[in-house]
Amino acid sequence: MAIRRDELESYRDATVPDLIGPGCTLLFVGINPGLWTAAAGAHFARPGNRFYPALLQAGIIERPIAPADGMSETDTAYLIGRGIGITNLVARATARADELTAEELRAGVDVLAATVASAKVRVVAILGITAYRTAFQVRGAKAGRQSDFAGAQLWVVPNPSGLNAHDTIESLARAYRRVAEAAGTV
Repeated sequence: MAIRRDELESYRDATVPDLIGPGCTLLFVGINPGLWTAAAGAHFARPGNRFYPALLQAGIIERPIAPADGMSETDTAYLIGRGIGITNLVARATARADELTAEELRAGVDVLAATVASAKVRVVAILGITAYRTAFQVRGAKAGRQSDFAGAQLWVVPNPSGLNAHDTIESLARAYRRVAEAAGTV
């Protein structure tokens, strides 16, 4: 899918539906959709995003998923069948996560709690320590296991965005594998 920058701007504030099915044991929580993700209608769709390659390297998925042109029904069913879900702290799309307000991130915690409780998720993995600290109002939080949340284990793992340059696919895969082991999905 080739999208011009001016076309991407038309997706500002659009939303992407959660990918959560019955039996979701591991819920990955992004900060918010990027404009490419909103255009494609699929989580982590921007070409070059390291989320799906890290899942593959971690052994969480067993085949590549490349949603730059949208998530196929087959890929959606595959993720759901593996007990994997994806949502965001804030639903609205922006070009960069730093366009969000602290109030938006904090409000997202209540929505997330309802989602987690309703789906009876076993493990929640927040993708990004800075967003976690702001949303959950835990200033000195470190990556890893946190206090339980809405009946689930809560973890903070690195964000797969290319803007998070100090993490590699390998380091992302190690962190994601830990949460998948806690959820029993690997």
